[in-house]
Amino acid sequence: MSDPIRLATPHDAAAFCRIYAPIVRESALSFESEPPSELEMGRRVREALEFAPWLAWDEGGDVLGYAYGTRFRTRPAYAWTCEVSVYVDTRARRRGIGRALYSDLIDLLRLQGFRTALAVLTIPNPESAALHASLGFEPVGTFRDSGFKLGAWRHTQWWSLHLGPGCAPAPTRSTPEVWQHRGPPRAG
Repeated sequence: MSDPIRLATPHDAAAFCRIYAPIVRESALSFESEPPSELEMGRRVREALEFAPWLAWDEGGDVLGYAYGTRFRTRPAYAWTCEVSVYVDTRARRRGIGRALYSDLIDLLRLQGFRTALAVLTIPNPESAALHASLGFEPVGTFRDSGFKLGAWRHTQWWSLHLGPGCAPAPTRSTPEVWQHRGPPRAG
C-alpha cells in the first residue's frame, strides 16, 4: 500500500473545508464562527506552505485528514516556533490518522530546524489532550473564558513540544527541502 500522507496543495481546499466545516459549526473546538470558503482555505494552505508543512491523508483521492504548521507570531524572534493543528474526518476517526499525520508533521518540523511546536486546545477535550500528551506535548498554560461559542464561555489550553537542542539558531529549512528527506511511510 502506498503512503497515504502527502504534502497538501491549494487544490485540496474543498476536502479540507468538508472536514473542517462541521467542527466550526457544531463544536467549540474551533473559535471560528463561520467555516472558511474554498478560496480562503486554499489561501491558508498556500500561506502555510511558505513557512511549514501542510500534510494531507489521502486514500485514493479521498482526503480524510490534515495537519499543518503555521507561524506562531510574526516577530523575528519567534521564527523557530510553530503552531500546529490536526483535523480528521468524522468517518475516519479512531484509525490513527491524526497520530500519523502529527508524527510526520513533527518530524518534518524538526528537519526544518524548528525548536518549539505549540498547540491550542479548547478544554475540556480529553481525546485531543491524550493525543498531544502521547506525542510529548506538555500543557503550559490555561486561559480561562478566552472565547464565547455555542452559548458558553470556553477555556483554552496551550501545549508545547520541544523539538530541538539548544544552540545558536540557524534559519529554518524549506518544506520542499525536508519533504524529500522524510522517513519511510507510517502505518495508519
